Amino acid sequence: MMKEFSLYEVSQSILTNLRENASEIVTGSSLSSPRAVGDAVQDYLAERGLEEILSSYGIDVSSEFGRRAMEDMAFKDSNGNYYAVDVKTHNLDTEFNMPNLISVKRLATFYKNDDRNNFCILIISYRIMNEKIEYVNCHFKKIESFDWSCLTIGALGWGQIQIANANNLIFNDSMENGRRSWMLTLCDRLSSFYEEEISKIGERETWFATIRDYWERK
Repeated sequence: MMKEFSLYEVSQSILTNLRENASEIVTGSSLSSPRAVGDAVQDYLAERGLEEILSSYGIDVSSEFGRRAMEDMAFKDSNGNYYAVDVKTHNLDTEFNMPNLISVKRLATFYKNDDRNNFCILIISYRIMNEKIEYVNCHFKKIESFDWSCLTIGALGWGQIQIANANNLIFNDSMENGRRSWMLTLCDRLSSFYEEEISKIGERETWFATIRDYWERK
């Protein structure tokens, strides 16, 4: 009999698996590079770790995605729900970390296309201890489980959802009408964000009008 699928249970299995098998997947000077550690952890999970864990649920994992894809890995559960997984690693010894999650337009389109689509963030926190990676925590959450108090919107393209500070993650798994409420809050935040961006553009246009005037008079 297959186990009942749970993102929380999977996250704890991932943490155990990493601690037992992946503390030395990066060595030497590369340990000081968050990018090197992040790439190594992602490769390990794609090639072995997540596949081993999800096989106990009868789930196959796909990891052949391009650099511009929103997911690093993906899978479907027994009910046909699709999980697009974005892997993030976070060095707890860094004072400030503000990772991008996803474009607001890409997320809105993904969720509008099919209610069974889920965009998930797999965040693995670690420290470097005695020339090894010490895995401290693992969160595997749908993006709508992230409380808006720990998120922000960055001015890239249509807008980019970001974690305001990876050292301060706040989750809200019990929100009533979770996805609907979360997406409506996103729309409210974008309305305010776009108003601020329009105001900034107006200020820039005014400033460059003075530059034009300067050069026309010169």
